[in-house]
Amino acid sequence: MFSSTGAAAAATSPFVTLSGTYRKVTPPLLLSTTTSSCCSNSIILHHHHPSSQTTTELKVSPNHSITTKNLTQPKSISISSNNNLQDAVDSFNHILNSRSRPNIRHLNKLLGTIVKMGEYQTVLSLIEKMQFSGVEDNVCTISIAINCYYHMNRVELGFALLGSIFKRGDLPDEVTFTTLIKGLFAQHKFSEANELFIKLVREKLIEPDVFIYGTVIEGLCKSGNTENAIELFKSMEKRNFEAHRMLRPYNTIIGRLCKDKMVSDAKSLFAEMIEKGIYPNVVTYSYLIQVSCNVGQLDEATRLLREMLEKKVSPDVYTLNILVDAFSKAGMVRVAARVLEVMIESGEVPDVVTYNSLMGGYCLHGQMEKARKVFDSMVNMGLEPSIISYNIMLHGLFENGQRAAARELLREMLARGLSPDLYTYNILLDGLRKSRQIAEALSVIQAMKDGKLCYDVVCHDILIDGTSKDGKFEISRKLFDEVFSNGLQLDVCTYNVMINGFCQEGLFHEAKELLIRMEECGCVPDAITYNVIVQGFLKGTQCHESLLLMEKMVGRGFSPDASTSSMLVDLLPTRGEDPTLLDMIQKFVPKDK
Repeated sequence: MFSSTGAAAAATSPFVTLSGTYRKVTPPLLLSTTTSSCCSNSIILHHHHPSSQTTTELKVSPNHSITTKNLTQPKSISISSNNNLQDAVDSFNHILNSRSRPNIRHLNKLLGTIVKMGEYQTVLSLIEKMQFSGVEDNVCTISIAINCYYHMNRVELGFALLGSIFKRGDLPDEVTFTTLIKGLFAQHKFSEANELFIKLVREKLIEPDVFIYGTVIEGLCKSGNTENAIELFKSMEKRNFEAHRMLRPYNTIIGRLCKDKMVSDAKSLFAEMIEKGIYPNVVTYSYLIQVSCNVGQLDEATRLLREMLEKKVSPDVYTLNILVDAFSKAGMVRVAARVLEVMIESGEVPDVVTYNSLMGGYCLHGQMEKARKVFDSMVNMGLEPSIISYNIMLHGLFENGQRAAARELLREMLARGLSPDLYTYNILLDGLRKSRQIAEALSVIQAMKDGKLCYDVVCHDILIDGTSKDGKFEISRKLFDEVFSNGLQLDVCTYNVMINGFCQEGLFHEAKELLIRMEECGCVPDAITYNVIVQGFLKGTQCHESLLLMEKMVGRGFSPDASTSSMLVDLLPTRGEDPTLLDMIQKFVPKDK
């Protein structure tokens, strides 16, 4: 069996130098056997790190068998609600138990069918059962197992099985190596995956096809190594793959460039692919439309939409959702609504995301009647509103002072069987705070605690602000202390509220202590923080202390705001008898005053 030590090594040093003789090729690699304390007859794959003088060894047991131990989500192979799965398992067992010698090709075909169903644990269990029955597996069987381990995020076990293939004198094919490379990328082992690919090509262990190139390019792009991905893409182009097979890697790189907002580079690559006769598809246009919207180029996004329609590339619901969302947020709700109409007219079915975007646009601009009509039309189309749909509407209603309508909508949501999420509670608490219904807001947070619902710092921020403005600073203080006991990280706004509250209560020492404490907790005071504490000290006639705080404030690059400056000016007539204090006040008062 493959040891845990070997598995761990496999995860970090997937391969590298082998030597030996294979039926397919005779690569310049050393396939040696050695005796090890962890396993006997281990194949050792030496990995020489170019950045160091050390050599990492991956010990892979050639006798490693398929295992289903210590894997997540174990499944029984005899119980399933899926009839197709049960039929496949029954067929597998029938072949395995037949009197004639089981045909491994037929068994592998059934295993491949079950893999397509996503029943990876079942496949491994069946292979284990097959081995126990004395049926000899082959390279195809092992490749199927490696694929299962990849899908179960256990690629290290897939590497462990390589030894079984090597011992047979065979070499894994491109599909198997592609699977292992994908597994490394999935585990964010980007450099290892790239090194494995480079080594395989350099040692001519594989003839890279468009799929393995696409896998590596996609992995590099996801890890942010766009330059390396482009470099690899250029080397791929030299192999003269058919034009239509190059679309996916083009899309991958254009997508990454768009994500990084490198708009001009993305468009240059887009122009290059068209020049080479590679026709963009809906994915290509969606990337470019998305980035145009993200950088505020709505005219360019609209031009791209027209262009794709002229080229007979039909936009899908994802593409159109991008536009509806962008136009809605930009205040062009009428245009967004027109896009929705075009979607329906062209036979494209809008989804909940489409309606949510349009509702959000109407809510943002206070057009709650139109937002409600969109909500109702979504229901009439047979779509179930999501919790996000209700949150959008609830937020809009509370923001526009329609609290009764918000409460009614909340009851409607509960009647539909939807449970409020954290954002729903934050909307509700904020609405109650703004309407100064603090007692009810406190009862809501208590209900959340009683129901053992997770609540975040936003809930406390809302209540601390509300209770403080409502003159219930003792409650604010209690809530504030509760946040620290729960290990939640407060933001600068909450600290500002508390500092202001301490000053209003005449607790100036506590206010100064909190200013120090917030920095110790990693929250940097802003201009509002200093203006709040300076004004509080000035109101409490703590003039000398306030001016010392002013010096600290200015030293940090902040300036007194209009209210602070006005209060300082008002001090001049009353503090003229103290020359030192007078100099300090004049130092901070704007010259035009």
